[in-house]
Amino acid sequence: IMPVWSSTTSQSAAIVSHSHSCLPLVSGIDLGVLRRHRASGFDYVSINVGMDMNPLDQVMRTIAWFRHWIAQHPEEFVQVDGFADVAAAKKAGKLAVSFDLEGSKMLLEDVAMVEFYRDLGVRQMHLVYNRNNSVGGGCHDDDKGLTAFGRDVVRAINRAGVIMDCSHNGERTSLDIMENSDKPVVFSHANARSLVDHPRNITDRQIDACAATGGVIGINGIRLFLDAKEDFAEPMARHIDYMVQRVGPDHVGLGIDISFNLGVDDHPPQEDRGYWWPLAGRYSSSGTSNAGPEELPKIVAHLRDRGYGQSDLDKICGLNFARVAKETWR
Repeated sequence: IMPVWSSTTSQSAAIVSHSHSCLPLVSGIDLGVLRRHRASGFDYVSINVGMDMNPLDQVMRTIAWFRHWIAQHPEEFVQVDGFADVAAAKKAGKLAVSFDLEGSKMLLEDVAMVEFYRDLGVRQMHLVYNRNNSVGGGCHDDDKGLTAFGRDVVRAINRAGVIMDCSHNGERTSLDIMENSDKPVVFSHANARSLVDHPRNITDRQIDACAATGGVIGINGIRLFLDAKEDFAEPMARHIDYMVQRVGPDHVGLGIDISFNLGVDDHPPQEDRGYWWPLAGRYSSSGTSNAGPEELPKIVAHLRDRGYGQSDLDKICGLNFARVAKETWR
């Protein structure tokens, strides 16, 4: 497959990476929809394997199935162990895949679980999903900041060689994490609150602190967080440009937060959706619809119209997250 990235822009040898996509968290599904990433020009994607509301058995079965499916399709996909796997996958025309976790309840209050998940393919973790837990505060809760246990978890993530992510965290907790981490910290999928005032978007203080760690903010394609009408690419380019104007082109990337709807309900039976996605957040099926990987060339086109050259486009479309991975992963 000739990636759209190559045919729509000048040829680039740079790695194109996407920091967060979602599939139904169930065993037995067909992960073939991930081919859309490669067809759109992405070389690497991180896919979610569990959130705070998911029971441990669901997280474990999801990881087991995702690993099994990827291993059964070696001609197209590579399970990422280290950064060399991403580079090799790109050279071979394959899609490199790693996992991310959203929350920390699956750690069972034990920092040793961080290395366990690392060994299962998790290469990125954020510790709070919208609501407070034993690690810290969520963006839709009374954020009391990083706890003592949370500081232990941050240190464990740094030691394990896993990327420290602050998406879905409350402002205070994210600032505490960035102060305590000795590795670059990212927001894998977050937009600018100065442009769209929503608790899931991040403040200028968070943007500045992230850049100060050497980290990257991945702009997402959620309609609600972009205040997007019909088009996704232009408002995404607007948020990218806002971040670049504030902290420079070395600290911005793509985390479209693609949710592939395969017609499978993966919500746990007892899940209180109104708790995790509160009414005050204005969540609805239309408000939370999201962009797909096919937006990549459109985003690039809008950025070119804004005067971005190939060097900065390469950074935004993948090299910035690649740098963080090389500095963090073992």
